[in-house]
Amino acid sequence: MQTVLYDGSFPGFFAAVFEIYEYKIVEPDIQTEGSANISLFSTPHISIPDKAKALRVMKALQDKITVAAFGNFYRAYLSELPGIENVLFRYIKYVISSKDSVEKNFANPDVLMIQQTAHKTDREKHRMKAFIRFQKTKDELYYAIVQPDFNVLPLISSHFEKRYADQRWLIYDTRRKYGLYYDLKNVEEVNIAFNDQLQSPCALSTIYDEKEDIYQSLWRAYFDSVNIKARKNTKLHIQHMPKRYWRYLVEKQPG
Repeated sequence: MQTVLYDGSFPGFFAAVFEIYEYKIVEPDIQTEGSANISLFSTPHISIPDKAKALRVMKALQDKITVAAFGNFYRAYLSELPGIENVLFRYIKYVISSKDSVEKNFANPDVLMIQQTAHKTDREKHRMKAFIRFQKTKDELYYAIVQPDFNVLPLISSHFEKRYADQRWLIYDTRRKYGLYYDLKNVEEVNIAFNDQLQSPCALSTIYDEKEDIYQSLWRAYFDSVNIKARKNTKLHIQHMPKRYWRYLVEKQPG
């Protein structure tokens, strides 16, 4: 087995697949540069990002599967699960080598894995859409700090661009150290060296808009008014809103 290193991007992955075929690497183990676990007794193949190579493999795959199946493929990639690149590579080999459509052949473990993983990523995407709460800084920037299980920022970008088209906003993923910034015209990917303590009340008090505390108090009051205690179902509530998301919700913070 030979380790194949790539730059961690979606196009970079496809370029790596091209080079696996190009250099006839029989048993590749595709890993991201910087996070790879490389054997001392093997020399890794380092894939160089190449747009032309990536597009050739991507087109070959898209010609054999539906748009929906390619969407599942992309969402599975965004899961960042250990070894997912190797699952995706085997899927590409299986699809390209098959004469008939195989995207719904769930008897194949890789087809099934991609389908199941895509569903997990989708669930995380919907949770982010529902649970993200913006806070306002003194310079009129609305920001939200998140830490999703999967890399779902690319999947929620258009939703927030349409919903909050009239305000500048930033959604920052602390786990992956990048964010989405909307400047009233375009959404751009940004990298910021945020301090982990930025969520603390003391740190935020220096950048909050002076009316932000009022808005948050009103939101908590509204949440309490619609939360009927007699019908409280804590188990169901946690099922739909896991506790790991509570740190980012205004209504879950003490008043």
